[in-house]
Amino acid sequence: MTASQPTPASAATLDAQDPLRHFRERFHLPPGPDGQPSVYLCGNSLGLLPKAARAAVEQEFAAWERLGVEGHFHEPSMWMHYHETLAAATARLVGARPLEVVVMNNLTTNLHLLLISFYRPTVTRYKVLMEGGAFPSDQYALESQVRLHGLAPEEAIVELVPRPGEHTLRTEDIEAKIRELGASLATIILGGVNYYTGQAFDMAAITKAGHAVGATVGFDLAHAAGNLELHLHDWDVDFACWCTYKYLNSGPGGTSGVYVHERFANRPDLPRLAGWWGHDPSERFQMKKGFRPMPGAAGWQLSNAQIFPMAIHRAALALVDEAGGMAALRRKSEQLTGYLEALLRGLNLPATMLEIITPADPAARGCQLSVLVHRNGRALFEHLAQQGIIADWREPNVIRLAPVPLYNSFQDVQRAGAAIENWVAQAE
Repeated sequence: MTASQPTPASAATLDAQDPLRHFRERFHLPPGPDGQPSVYLCGNSLGLLPKAARAAVEQEFAAWERLGVEGHFHEPSMWMHYHETLAAATARLVGARPLEVVVMNNLTTNLHLLLISFYRPTVTRYKVLMEGGAFPSDQYALESQVRLHGLAPEEAIVELVPRPGEHTLRTEDIEAKIRELGASLATIILGGVNYYTGQAFDMAAITKAGHAVGATVGFDLAHAAGNLELHLHDWDVDFACWCTYKYLNSGPGGTSGVYVHERFANRPDLPRLAGWWGHDPSERFQMKKGFRPMPGAAGWQLSNAQIFPMAIHRAALALVDEAGGMAALRRKSEQLTGYLEALLRGLNLPATMLEIITPADPAARGCQLSVLVHRNGRALFEHLAQQGIIADWREPNVIRLAPVPLYNSFQDVQRAGAAIENWVAQAE
């Protein structure tokens, strides 16, 4: 596909050239007010239902019905080893080795489990660095983790904020703050992509800077997994976790992924909260005292696998692989998002009315564009909904638009741009 001026004709041409266009048919698109498929630009909040998901779950229902408890040990399901069947695809998704990943629990549970191990404050090294305005769950998790160690959040937590008049963080400012904190910095935990602005952080540079001062470095990849090409192992990231219900289309409240670098694979001395599914499987059913963690990320498991959410997730991961992996999805994503940006900028609106606060550099953003609407933003959001365009509203005045490469088309983006243009014309 090549770049074109954003017109209905060019959108149709780009869709015809799109090698991933047929994947749209593999999802259920919610109907709009007119009964026709909506323009769904809300994958940054909840991805769509893959058509393969229902059959994947039905297979597990059938195994439960036919085998009962023996479903743990017999084909086709083998629930005893179900989490292992997700390791290879998960590793490809985030640029890791299979030993370094596991699917379990949900996102904030996993964040807490990882912070128990990787936020180990001392008298002198106790500070934790995060982005200001991080997703509330991350803020609450860090506040409570700090308090568990008898520390005051206002003293231990350092928040990164943009320069005056700017909406996003500069990498050089993040690095400078890391150097400034130096030996007092215990842990860095940032979102891979900021949920509000859509900014993608330079995780490799941040990890390098953190390690240079002796800090552990982790990322909440809720808005990055399935959105960006990730290379967690090569970037030397210590730990990460992510949800699967946004860009990974694995269902509301779905399961979560965890990454722990292989240098911690055989560290039974590393403090953690333990459960029997993370115990050495050769001894698991001996029911003995004394926790012996499995090697790698699997040693952070607590309970046996959530089979039904994992079945959906396995079907969704298969679609990513079938599409050619994140490299292929990212190529289309950059084009879709660039097309949307061109449409919005082509309106030539003053920044006092409508302002894109997501970075213009494709390398510094995912597929989400956050639009700051200075006047009547809620009215624009409701206008889009009336036109069958499902976007996302964030208080006080931001509309998030996320064209997802697996199921969105250039004509979807064209429709969204035309609806915004129509609203502007009516507002003037």
